Amino acid sequence: MRFEPIDTPLEGLRILQRKPLADERGFLCRLYSANELAGLGLDRPIAQINHTLTRLKGAVRGLHFQYPPHAETKLVSCLKGSVFDVAVDLRHGSPSLLGWHGAVLSADNHRSLLIPEGFAHGFQALEDDCELIYLHTAAYRAGAEGGLDARDPALAIDWPLPVSDLSERDSRHPPVEPGWGGIEL
Repeated sequence: MRFEPIDTPLEGLRILQRKPLADERGFLCRLYSANELAGLGLDRPIAQINHTLTRLKGAVRGLHFQYPPHAETKLVSCLKGSVFDVAVDLRHGSPSLLGWHGAVLSADNHRSLLIPEGFAHGFQALEDDCELIYLHTAAYRAGAEGGLDARDPALAIDWPLPVSDLSERDSRHPPVEPGWGGIEL
């Protein structure tokens, strides 16, 4: 297997350590294999692939998710630079509701984050000009999108750098209300 799963404290959220094949010319690294990833939680077809460039160190994108029936599993990999990638558990009834886990993904460490349905996702660029590729099991639907404020004290995400850049849209996400029960999947 070319993907070594690393469990996180949040059930279903996994870091995947990719295993590049290297020689004097460079390396080949598998980003996706339907057969191998099906057993790790990515068991639906890929419906959309996105590629992002984040120009400034400290910038945060997210935290984004889609409501059912358009909820999605995501596989996120960093192709250039390094990011602090975060997933927040939004699943109704989950013992880790509103818990978050962050991991450094970089072009050098060959790690991906496998984010199940029912999680919000975002990241902070740890250097300038970071590029990520996202594989999604559901296509983007404007009417199904949701978001959390990455600076919400209720989430208490420990971003490694001061948040220096946040889009206007992402800065308008409302705070989590006390007693909020999560998303029914």
